[in-house]
Amino acid sequence: MGPHPAVAAIRNEVRACLAGLADLAGPADQGTEDRDREGALVLVACSGGADSLALAAALAFEAPRAGMRAGGITIDHGLQPGSAEQARRTAAVLQGLGLSPVVSMPVTVPGPAEAGGPEAAARHARYAALDRAAEQAGAWIMLGHTLDDQAETVLLGLARGSGARSLAGMAPASGRYLRPLLSIRREQTVAACAAQGLEPWQDPHNCDPAFTRVRIRRLMPELEDALGPGVAEALARTAAMLRADADALDEAAQAEAARLGGTDAALAGGWPAADLAGQPAALRFRLLRSAALAAGCPPGAMSSRHLVSLDAMVTAWRGQRWTDLPGGVRCQRRYGRLLFTRAGGHPPS
Repeated sequence: MGPHPAVAAIRNEVRACLAGLADLAGPADQGTEDRDREGALVLVACSGGADSLALAAALAFEAPRAGMRAGGITIDHGLQPGSAEQARRTAAVLQGLGLSPVVSMPVTVPGPAEAGGPEAAARHARYAALDRAAEQAGAWIMLGHTLDDQAETVLLGLARGSGARSLAGMAPASGRYLRPLLSIRREQTVAACAAQGLEPWQDPHNCDPAFTRVRIRRLMPELEDALGPGVAEALARTAAMLRADADALDEAAQAEAARLGGTDAALAGGWPAADLAGQPAALRFRLLRSAALAAGCPPGAMSSRHLVSLDAMVTAWRGQRWTDLPGGVRCQRRYGRLLFTRAGGHPPS
């Protein structure tokens, strides 16, 4: 008798993801160990919730069969009482699954105002820690985002008016990050945990309506009731189709940014406004966003309002003094050039 259908579905996705690593240039090339001898290392980022726990179990099962090493990492954000103990429990579960190495990393979450809100602040701290762990180990990082997370991301992008890149959602592979569960529903990860005797942690923040994503999550059943079943799947398909378009536009914008001297030029002497004005809006918005991010603007905090205000510095110039952006970033137009600096006019370090 084979595994539970949910367990099998998740293992299949993880197996396909591991098989595809050979076609990706990634962090395994950065390490100093003998990768041919020991195999690539994949670390699963696990909060202890159903999604990442089901993923951890599948990785522990599939990685040795693929000739790879599997480890785990859990992040203690320090935002709730008992968070350190929860991180220790999660690390123990990962070790019990046979994952090695297992790392528990405490992080300091910046203030919401500095990072563009509490969710963005926690996300920034989490990814910074994951980046450090991956770089030190020369590892891939596997994340437990599901189809439901993808659908919620698209809705968040719609609500923020953030453009095609936001609506494109999360990519199955991005740099060192792998997301094999983007076709798996959340109910499947819950079923997979139950079938394997795993007890997921119920994060209180996932029920707190103070967080935007929680409110979006509660909206999904209402959309299903109003529009019929399949809303989440339709949103995920929309993300996949838009991602191809967004990737092509991003490549064109990167080429134009290089012609302008790169984002370093936007932070040092500024980009010529006339050159930006001559670009199609789709490329111009991407150029402006890339310069803002290079100056330190948190990615999740950028909205259409910010981009429209930046674009007006190029296409509707009437002597505006500057545009302030999240993260203490400021854009000014000086002598026909658009210059991105930190608040106060000092170039970012």
